[in-house]
Amino acid sequence: MSTETAPDGDTVPKIEVTETAAEQALALLDGESLDANEAGLRLFVQQGGCAGLSYGMRFDEAPEDDDTIYEHHDLRVFVDPASLNYIEGSVVDYETGLQGAGFHVENPNVVSECGCGESFRT
Repeated sequence: MSTETAPDGDTVPKIEVTETAAEQALALLDGESLDANEAGLRLFVQQGGCAGLSYGMRFDEAPEDDDTIYEHHDLRVFVDPASLNYIEGSVVDYETGLQGAGFHVENPNVVSECGCGESFRT
């Protein structure tokens, strides 16, 4: 199931979360002392990194009034308006490999990334 809710009821830019990413996030959220019915994963963009911008993720108790709320595979994802401009059309996945495991954002708006892959430019 996938739903999106914009604060003003307008058309919502698409952001996807894979089932694997949702399962991993829900497992981590389960270890937090938050109400699973209200809480969610906040996905945001911040200044930083050698390419200028970087992704951030954290759990929040509830969405802010101006957040767009996505729900994928029972995981609620909150995105603020400023961040949404940078990550529209992105897919959040959870990857495992020789270098470790973690969440990865595949962002179609990126024009360049730093060598370590931790920051980007749009």
